[in-house]
Amino acid sequence: MKKVLYVATVYSHVCQFHLPYLKSFKEQGCETWVAGRDNLAEKNGLSLKHVDNAVNISFRRSPFNPKNIKAYKQLKALINKENFDVIVCNTPVGGILTRMASKKARKNGTKVIYIAHGFHFYKGAPKKNWILYYPLEKHFAKKCDYLVTITNEDYELASKKFKTKVVRMHGVGVDGDRHYPISEEQKLSLRKELGVSDKDFICLCTGELNKNKNQKFLIDLVPKLKEQIPNIKLWLAGNGASKEDLELQIEKLGVKDSVTLLGYQPKIEDYVRASDVVLTASKREGLPFNVVEAMLTKRPVVASVNRGHRELIKDRETGFITNEKNKYFENIVSLFEDKNLYQNIAENAYVYAQSYTIKSTINEFEEFIDEKYE
Repeated sequence: MKKVLYVATVYSHVCQFHLPYLKSFKEQGCETWVAGRDNLAEKNGLSLKHVDNAVNISFRRSPFNPKNIKAYKQLKALINKENFDVIVCNTPVGGILTRMASKKARKNGTKVIYIAHGFHFYKGAPKKNWILYYPLEKHFAKKCDYLVTITNEDYELASKKFKTKVVRMHGVGVDGDRHYPISEEQKLSLRKELGVSDKDFICLCTGELNKNKNQKFLIDLVPKLKEQIPNIKLWLAGNGASKEDLELQIEKLGVKDSVTLLGYQPKIEDYVRASDVVLTASKREGLPFNVVEAMLTKRPVVASVNRGHRELIKDRETGFITNEKNKYFENIVSLFEDKNLYQNIAENAYVYAQSYTIKSTINEFEEFIDEKYE
């Protein structure tokens, strides 16, 4: 029986992205382990599944936090004791400390895989990101057997610059059995359950309320949008540090009747299906789940320009992508007014998103694992 260890800075990362892979390993008869900081008490609705053993490691997100010295020692002791066949590490801190702690294990045959969920350095990233993170990732790429990238931009860079075997996957997968299109009749029924008018034109934005997700940009558009779409509603799903600032902005602009902060929604798929359009104004993204979820639900996306959005959206084909406020506004209005355009984008996006489903990405991962063991 192979022993597999998944490492991330926090348990919630594993719960959000890797449970289908742990399930796949379990179904193949593997013994599955997880190591990370147990933060699940802070995360409503998340729990570890398909895991034989979970080890609480005192990771901290900042690479400069001295508590990571203790975390490194804990992790190294675990790896040297348990003799894992495969170690899959994630997140910047978890990935670096795991590769450091696995030096002896690799010499003894353990295969170490690092999944980069989006490098902090990319086209358009701040110069300080390149100065700090690029040398780190380049150095530690040599400390693993395979580096998995989830965007083509990261794959091209790593393949050219890093001395390791680089693999491209279409993300870690979105659950196509959870996110799927429904009929117009089902949509109206769902809206009734949620207490929403069937006449409203609903724009949904999901994600943590913070400066990077940039919900402020969307709220600023609402007064002008109401002139063209009187029945427009903007839903913001998520919690975060910007909540109070956004509430003040909504009050200041006088759009309380049009903007709703939904908070954290464990069944976000219901809100995607009940919406008409999905919006995102993030300044940076790796490979955003919310965009793929919208595509799989046949909800057109209007997005800002960043690496993750560029990966998924071809302008006016699989969605809209722009950083210009006037064009962003015009794209939303176009989807409201032009039903043929709406339908074409929704259909194109749905087809494109099939490569990003869990079913597809698990097949990619299993092919890569099988090749590794040939």
